[in-house]
Amino acid sequence: MTDALKNARRIVVKVGSSLVTNEGRGIDAAAVGTWCRQLAALVAQGREVIMVSSGAIAEGMKRLGWKTRPTEINELQAAAAVGQMGVAQMYETQLRQHGIGSAQVLLTHGDLADRERYLNARSTLLTLLQLKVVPVINENDTVVTDEIKVGDNDTLGALVANLVEADALIILTDQRGLYSADPRKNPDARFIDVATAGTPELEQMAGGAGSGIGTGGMITKILAAKRAARSGASTVIAWGREDDVLLRLAAGEDIGTALLAGTAKLAARKQWMADHLQLRGAVVVDDGAAAKLRNDGVSLLPIGVVEVEGEYHRGDVIAVRTLQGAEIARGLANYGSAECRLIARKPSSQIAGLLGYANEPELIHRDNLVMKA
Repeated sequence: MTDALKNARRIVVKVGSSLVTNEGRGIDAAAVGTWCRQLAALVAQGREVIMVSSGAIAEGMKRLGWKTRPTEINELQAAAAVGQMGVAQMYETQLRQHGIGSAQVLLTHGDLADRERYLNARSTLLTLLQLKVVPVINENDTVVTDEIKVGDNDTLGALVANLVEADALIILTDQRGLYSADPRKNPDARFIDVATAGTPELEQMAGGAGSGIGTGGMITKILAAKRAARSGASTVIAWGREDDVLLRLAAGEDIGTALLAGTAKLAARKQWMADHLQLRGAVVVDDGAAAKLRNDGVSLLPIGVVEVEGEYHRGDVIAVRTLQGAEIARGLANYGSAECRLIARKPSSQIAGLLGYANEPELIHRDNLVMKA
């Protein structure tokens, strides 16, 4: 557990509604301020942090004077719209006090399921991290009914960890961590210090709904850890009001329950790419580009492409082949096949002039490129 967080450079932190809103009484400025102070300290350490924060619906309920969570979709959407203003304002105010900028990012599962939108979201978040800005992410509950029905920012936290290839996911909750049974009902419940994410027994231990403010429970956190592990990210579930919990975890202290990824990040990514047996298309590269890809671990630039095969869209997995027809790599295309044909054999500086816009200077970024053995 110690190494999983101590060596983590890119961290996703998820905090639930009951913590953010002090059990639905409105945004807890002191608590948010405490987490933001720690986030700023982590940025100062050279780490990259993303906050996935619940609380929009709960804050909206408070602002609208509603005592119980509504069941009608339109009312939930209205509460989310009202509450999101307060959530964003609070994080901006608190982070700015420490000289750190923030950015509001509202996502849906659809944004992360569609490969083109996935790449767009990834590019935006990575750019924000490079600028040392903390993205504050929530589900776009105002417009997407399915997301309100799911109501699960634990899953969103895991999806974001997958999206940016985070090293670790920290889920802050109102419980100490995972127990073998509900400790509120069973005094003999055993605390789980560490386990492997995705272990079937974990799902049997967890169950039941969360608080009356949020809609998750420990089971959603177990499943989120399982999902995060697919991209090599380990997960820690800890009490959100523990003193300096984020800083102590980052220092390697054992707090909460650690659910470790069974596969290293790079190996997980290679496996994910290898699973794409039906490639949408391919590009053929010259010998110079092939050598640079093999030996230097660089991105694939359009100037090295001599031929485009098949029809594919931005975000599809495509093969990279040599002039002799051997597949040497595969990755996520930043441009569709029609665009690639226009920019092939051209320097990246000409992309905007040829297409009228430029997504990225690379045809396939090295982070989205896996070499064949």
